Amino acid sequence: MPMVEMAKQTQPYSPGLDGVLAGETALCHVDEGEGGLRYRGYAVSDLAEKATFEEVASLLLFGKLPTRKELKDFATQLATQFVLSPSVEAFLGSVPAAAHPMDVLRTAVSLLGMIDAEASDHSHKGNLRISFQLLAQIPLIIATAHRLAKGKPRLEPQPDLGFAGNLLFLLTGRRGDETAAAMARVLDVSLTLYAEHEFNASTFSARVTASTMTDLYSAVTSAIGTLKGPLHGGANEAVAEMFLAIQSRDRAEKWVREALADKRRIMGFGHRVLKQGDARSAIIQQHAETLSRICNDRRWFDIATVIDRLMQQEKGLFPNLDFYTAVAYLLMDIPRELYTPVFVCSRITGWCAHVIEQQDHNRLIRPRALYTGPASEAYVELDRRT
Repeated sequence: MPMVEMAKQTQPYSPGLDGVLAGETALCHVDEGEGGLRYRGYAVSDLAEKATFEEVASLLLFGKLPTRKELKDFATQLATQFVLSPSVEAFLGSVPAAAHPMDVLRTAVSLLGMIDAEASDHSHKGNLRISFQLLAQIPLIIATAHRLAKGKPRLEPQPDLGFAGNLLFLLTGRRGDETAAAMARVLDVSLTLYAEHEFNASTFSARVTASTMTDLYSAVTSAIGTLKGPLHGGANEAVAEMFLAIQSRDRAEKWVREALADKRRIMGFGHRVLKQGDARSAIIQQHAETLSRICNDRRWFDIATVIDRLMQQEKGLFPNLDFYTAVAYLLMDIPRELYTPVFVCSRITGWCAHVIEQQDHNRLIRPRALYTGPASEAYVELDRRT
C-alpha cells in the first residue's frame, strides 16, 4: 500500500485543526450551550456587567477574582509600569508615518524583550512581571506611535482614571465629562469581552512559541504577528469601513443585497467555533445602543440593526463580537487603524495567562503532518535529468 494511503487510514486529519483538542486549559471555556463563555468558571456576561477589566485581568493572571486590597495593589503595580524606556521612545520616534500599527507594536514588544536583562526568566514570577509590563505599556506604545505619526503631542496616563478610561484618553484625548465616562464604561466592557477566547489562532501561536521555553516577549510577538492577519484580527475595522460606506439606514438594505448578489463577504458575521451565535455580541449590542443614545447619534447602530436582520434572514448568520463593537468604537472616535491594536490591549491578558499556564506545565507542542507527496522516488544523476 502506498505510504500516503497508509497515512490517510491511520492518522486522523482535520484541516485547520477544526474541532481538534490541542491541549488543556483552566482559563476559558467556550460553550455554545447554556454554559456560555466562561473565564476560569465565571460567566463572561457577569464579568462584563459587574466587574472592571482590571478585575478580569487579575482573574486571568492570578486565577481568582481579587479582593478590594488585591485590586488596589494590582492597579498600583500597573501604574508603576506606565512609562516607556528611552530605547522604546527612540524607536517610536523613528517609525515611518505610513507604518502599519500592528507592525510597530510587534517590533516594539520584541524591542522590550531585547532590552530586558531578565527576559529569559520564564519562572511563574518572572512571567507575571513581564505580563504587568506589557499590559501597562502596550496602550502607551500604540497611542504614542499614532500621535507621533500624526504630528500630535503625546498624552500621559492620568492617575485618576482606570485602565479603560486611560486607554480612551490616550487614543482620543477624551475625559472629564459624562459622555467620556459612558464611553470608558463601554470600552471597559469590550476589553472584558475580548480578553480571552481559548485556543484561537493568536493564542495557539503564543502557546506553541512558549512551549519551546523561550521568553514571554517572543510568544507575544508571535501572537501579535498572527493577530495581524485579516482572517483573525481586523474584523471590527472592516465592519466600521462598511458602516462608513453605507452612511445611512436608508441605504443599508440596498447595499447589503447588492453585496450578497455580488458574493461579497459581509464582515462581522459568523464564527469558526460559535456556529449558533456569539453571546458576547448581545452584550456589546446593548451597550452600543445605550452609548448611541447618550451621544445622540444612532446612525451607526441603526445601520447595524438593518444589516443584522438581513443577514439572519438571508444567510442564517449571526453577528459576532466585532460587529456591534465597531458601532461603539465609531462613537468613541477611536482611529480605525487602531481597532486591532486595541484588541491587543485586551487580549494581552489572555495571551500572557496562556503562556504562564503553558510554561508552568510544559510539553513541547509538536504535531504531525499528513504527507501528500510521492511515496518513493529514485535519485537521478544531475546530468541525466530532463
